[in-house]
Amino acid sequence: MAGGKLTPRQKMINLMYLVFIAMLALNMSKEVLSAFGLMNEKFEKVNSLALDSNEAILADLQSKAQDKPEQYAAPRDIAVKVSELTKIFYDKIGSLKNDLTKGIEKEKDGKLPYESMDASGKLDESWFSGDGLSAKGKDIMASIEAYKAGMVAALGKDPKYSDIVAEINGKLETKNVIDKEGVSKIYLDYHFKHFPLIASVAKLTAVQNDIKGIETNVFNALTGNTAVKAASMKNYTAIVVPEKSAFFTGEAVRGTVYLGRFDKSTVPTAVSVSGGSTKIENGQASFSIGAGNVGEHEIKGSFTFMEDGKPVPIPIKGSYVVVPRPNSATISADKMNVVYRGVVNPMTITFAGVSSDKISASAPGLSSAGKAGSYNMNPGQGSEVVINVAGTLPDGSKVSDRKSFRIKGIPPPVGAIGGEMGIVKGAKSRLQVSQISAKLPDFDFNVQLNVVGFTLKVAGQAAVIVSGDRVNAQCNAALARATRGDQVTISDIKTKLVGSDIMLSRTAPVIYEIQ
Repeated sequence: MAGGKLTPRQKMINLMYLVFIAMLALNMSKEVLSAFGLMNEKFEKVNSLALDSNEAILADLQSKAQDKPEQYAAPRDIAVKVSELTKIFYDKIGSLKNDLTKGIEKEKDGKLPYESMDASGKLDESWFSGDGLSAKGKDIMASIEAYKAGMVAALGKDPKYSDIVAEINGKLETKNVIDKEGVSKIYLDYHFKHFPLIASVAKLTAVQNDIKGIETNVFNALTGNTAVKAASMKNYTAIVVPEKSAFFTGEAVRGTVYLGRFDKSTVPTAVSVSGGSTKIENGQASFSIGAGNVGEHEIKGSFTFMEDGKPVPIPIKGSYVVVPRPNSATISADKMNVVYRGVVNPMTITFAGVSSDKISASAPGLSSAGKAGSYNMNPGQGSEVVINVAGTLPDGSKVSDRKSFRIKGIPPPVGAIGGEMGIVKGAKSRLQVSQISAKLPDFDFNVQLNVVGFTLKVAGQAAVIVSGDRVNAQCNAALARATRGDQVTISDIKTKLVGSDIMLSRTAPVIYEIQ
């Protein structure tokens, strides 16, 4: 193009064309090298997934062999041997790749510099010697043959593995290869000699992918053989699932019946049921949780199985109803349905089979005590109060009831001197400093009382009317004339409820005998 009778200008143009074509060839070479690098990356990702998946399958098979050795022990033994052979050969190829890329500086993203890995000298010098193989090359060939022989021996002569044996021999055939020029070349020479380094690395990764694929096929064949037995109709049972776990008298019982399968080979990696403890036996998960309060409750959880190396959750949904334990009788004294005016009457209101948060109660003077099922009753005027109760059952239907209570006043209190009731004995000086009070013996409510007045009468003397709860100067004068054995009567005691204007009915007197 640049010779002959061409003008200098034409020669320059032709030379530029040559440079341009060379640049295109150079760029295409870089693109091809990058393509090999990308192919290597994809194979490595697939290999990583296959490693995790196959490990999970093997672990599952080993677990099943422990639970049911008669069914899974033999497949487990084959799988373990295949896994060992595959790991040895897989790691061998990995070490070859590491040797070939040792000393190559990686790029900032951690990847190999694919476009600069075009030389083949490192591999050629290591694997080949003249037209034959070096000691390294012979070792590689021996490793391939050892893997093939070990795999065939592990699978045995069972016809169901014949396709896998054919796959092993086909993908790892090491016979001489006739190239397109009719020249017979040894296996490694034909596939690796004079190839760009990145292409050889990608081919080695592809071989790793092949043997991981073979391992997967073996595991699938082993687990597939046992799955046929596990699917037997003997492992099925009829399961009755009622619409709910508690029904009321006269209510229709609804539910579904379906077939379910369980066996020792179906073992989840995890089971959770409403935060309670679980135990797996024969493919069934038994659980134990606290029943909780009266009413309807949900059961939530999940089975988790490994599928394709990823956890697959299966949700658990159910419900149950808690009713009061029938270990006590309901006994009531009909005449004792009483609430007292002037005090807080605590009450517990429930409905059998209904959660406390789905119960409402109403009556004049009735208020919530701040806790589900707890109320306070402060009755007003009148002689009777009616409490109405309504509840919502788990199925949404409504129930109601009502009960009447008699309203009574607080019983008459008893007078006391220094906290003592009845006949109190002591010196005159004690009475002079003691507080006159009132008490409600045998009354179940914690009621605080104030004495706001009383009458003091010393035998043989005029009565003294006192305002307050202690003796005054007139009382002291009367006491001064009293002698040993005289009785002082504290009567007409006026008693008031603390925090209210309610005056109680007549308070019983108290006697003080001077000693």
